[in-house]
Amino acid sequence: MAISVGDRLPEAELIKLGEAGPEAVSVTALAKGRKIVIFAVPGAFTPTCHSAHVPSFVRSKAGFDGKGVDEIICISVNDPFVMKAWGEATGATAAGISMLADADAGFTKALGLDFTAPPVGLIDRSKRYALYAEDGVVKTLHLEESPGQCEISGGEALLAAI
Repeated sequence: MAISVGDRLPEAELIKLGEAGPEAVSVTALAKGRKIVIFAVPGAFTPTCHSAHVPSFVRSKAGFDGKGVDEIICISVNDPFVMKAWGEATGATAAGISMLADADAGFTKALGLDFTAPPVGLIDRSKRYALYAEDGVVKTLHLEESPGQCEISGGEALLAAI
């Protein structure tokens, strides 16, 4: 069953690439007492994710800051090395967006938002969505019907909804 508005984010460990190498990041610790935006993509460097989804949050970052959002987090079922390179390539890191890996899809599966599309090589990947949470509770959730679409899950659409 997929997560919905009013639900608490599940505990899971994501991974970021720190100065000393990969570091575990607790979702519960990340969300506790904070306003966060999480947007997830089917894969780093994939067409819609790279050309539409991440850029929409780079463009709208200041608007989220103005609404008191503490952190914007991009999650993908990739490794932390790929997420670091992708953040640098898209300008997301420079814009202050955190690029976190859900390497084993544990968080994605706990949300109930995983899918598999073998013909295009996507196994245990995340559906495309964006959510806003306060103190770990989902207040707004925009889930795309198709992983190739980036309409309601884009930065501007989520910003307008919170």
